[in-house]
Amino acid sequence: MTGSQTAIIGILLATMGMFLWGRWRHDLVAVGALLACVFAGLVPGREAFTGFGHPAVITVACVLILGYGLQISGAVDVLAKRILPSAAGPTLSILALISLAALLSGFMNNVGALALLMPIALQMAVKQSLPAGKVLMPLAFGSILGGMTTLIGTPPNLIVSGYRETAGAGTFAMFDFAPVGIVVATFGILFIALIGWRLVPARKQADSGSFESGAYLSEVRIVAGSKAAGKTLREVDRMLEEADAQIVGMVRRDVHLQAPSPARILREDDILVIEVEPESLSVALSSLGLKLEEEVHHDPEAQEEIEEAPVVAEKETADTETSDEDKEQTQRADIVIQELVVMMGSALVNRSATDIELRTRYGINLLAISRQGHRSIKRLRSTPVQAGDVLLMQGSTEMVSAFATEHGCLPLATRDIRVPKKGHALLATLVMVIAVAAAAFGMLPVAVAFAAGALVLVVAKIIPLRSIYTEVDWPVVVLLGAMLPVAGAMSSTGAADMIARQLMENVAQGHAITALVVILVATMLLTDFMNNAATAAVMCPIALSTANQLGVSVDAFLMAVAVGASCAFLTPIGHQNNTLILGPGGFRFGDYWRMGLPMDILVVLVGVPMLLWVWPL
Repeated sequence: MTGSQTAIIGILLATMGMFLWGRWRHDLVAVGALLACVFAGLVPGREAFTGFGHPAVITVACVLILGYGLQISGAVDVLAKRILPSAAGPTLSILALISLAALLSGFMNNVGALALLMPIALQMAVKQSLPAGKVLMPLAFGSILGGMTTLIGTPPNLIVSGYRETAGAGTFAMFDFAPVGIVVATFGILFIALIGWRLVPARKQADSGSFESGAYLSEVRIVAGSKAAGKTLREVDRMLEEADAQIVGMVRRDVHLQAPSPARILREDDILVIEVEPESLSVALSSLGLKLEEEVHHDPEAQEEIEEAPVVAEKETADTETSDEDKEQTQRADIVIQELVVMMGSALVNRSATDIELRTRYGINLLAISRQGHRSIKRLRSTPVQAGDVLLMQGSTEMVSAFATEHGCLPLATRDIRVPKKGHALLATLVMVIAVAAAAFGMLPVAVAFAAGALVLVVAKIIPLRSIYTEVDWPVVVLLGAMLPVAGAMSSTGAADMIARQLMENVAQGHAITALVVILVATMLLTDFMNNAATAAVMCPIALSTANQLGVSVDAFLMAVAVGASCAFLTPIGHQNNTLILGPGGFRFGDYWRMGLPMDILVVLVGVPMLLWVWPL
């Protein structure tokens, strides 16, 4: 092993370790790996950022913009309204829902497809009297499966196509992925609809408009006149049992007590950290005369103004009183309590409400945090938020909505079908169809076709100009641009050839079909813990070297990487969609493999014969 091979393998192992650790975002880790390669002399400095000009990177950004156009124009809503059955049993309803998700994911970002259909899935769960997770996990898996059917369905497909070009075989066409991808996705969808959803753990039976997101941690203050003042912690805990709540900590004079004595006598201004379901929060507060800490924790001068307001009102005329009352009622009606799920890549990740000055800058309150599988009793305002957390926010409809958009959060609430401007849905759909056709028939390069489509949607004012940059998933774009030169260094240093040779000698033993299975399974396992685009970038050089050493066509091996990178079914961290449903579904880390492992086995059983048939060795 040469020094350069040792260096690139060391950098890749460190990079994969950082991906698995999850302490830093994937894009930051990828940029660090790229710079490490430059400093080690593995990537020339002048070529360090050539990956950002790669057609795959440009195409991903443009597809995200086009998908957003389909979303805001109402085209997806119209499609959902016409395709999803209004009256059907759970099996048929889930089948229709995940089929639509797979169809959308073939032509738009699969995270966007999930975000669009999640509110519908929650309504479906209530209608079918199912736990939300039994609909959300099939939806997430269905949207992941749909990505493997087209060139633009998921970033790994574009990476695989780029590596085929470097092998001298040209890029894959738009629908070259379809023969294998559609068959695998079809079998997967049928399995999920007929059997798979029944394997999903039932955390709670949904019989109301809510969903299981785990118990919330809320901070409440003992105010003057509260029944809790003067009682022991044990007595208050017993009283809270009627509201299905429990005390998990307390704060007195800024001193946090993680396990306070049950005999401790509570005083005014003590803060209790209680664990409670969202439906029971108001009962827990009213039973003891408690106040949410966020409602108490504000500027004293503002409190004085509120207290003096009735006195001022008495001096006004009857007409003025009526006007002020109407205004106050209007303001109160605009205040909502909204649940938001934190998406992967959100600006909130690893930051607290205090860090972003939530109350000061946005005028909204963080009332509670739900994090299934992890219970923290730190001060609520200083608790770092993680992807998949469900936040209970209080504020005006406009401010909560703006906050969710700016910080990458998905509102979890019933969503009415949008009524877009006349013709927008049709035009957005037409632009997408033309862009796909232009790329599929070779009239334009893929990146150019989709860039032109994105430009048309902006010029036609379907997409607001300010949304072009805010709706692009920049962490994914940066990840792709940084990892492509790193993966290229694997080939240039001979490290990929060395790994492939070891694979042939110790595992496949020269058998091409065995090697194909190994590549597919290794990619599937790796993508369960790493970003799928990073997985594809790492595995493509190995797949190419393996095929070349066996003297067989590279197409089947590259397609195996594409299929494997789209099969993150075992963990909540392998794909953004799995993370997105973690909180709303009330899932734990170990819940995914119950349906995910049979899915992986099915993909291998169906995928390998299809790969050998469509792309013979």
